[in-house]
Amino acid sequence: MFVMMADIQLKEDAEDDFKTLFSESNKILSSFPGFVSRRFLKSNDGGYRIIVEHETKETFMTMIQSPEHQEFHPKLHSFMSVEPVKKIFTVAAE
Repeated sequence: MFVMMADIQLKEDAEDDFKTLFSESNKILSSFPGFVSRRFLKSNDGGYRIIVEHETKETFMTMIQSPEHQEFHPKLHSFMSVEPVKKIFTVAAE
C-alpha cells in the first residue's frame, strides 16, 4: 500500500470551508481505481494532517494527475497559509 501524509496549516477561520471542499472532493476522488482512503485529521494541539492511501504509487499518481484532482487541488490550497509538508510511505508491516 502507498501512503501520502501532508501536514498543513490553514488560514484563520478557513477550517469549515476546507472541510466542506475536502469532503466534496472525496466523493469524486474515491472513485479512482486503487483508492483506499483520504482523510483530514485535526490533532489536539490544533495541527492538521491529510492522509491518502492508495493500493500503489501508480494509482496515486494517476489520481493526482487527473483533471478532477487538478480542479480541487488549487481550491484546497487556497485555504492554506503555507505549502504542505508531505511525506510518502509504503506499508512495511500489518
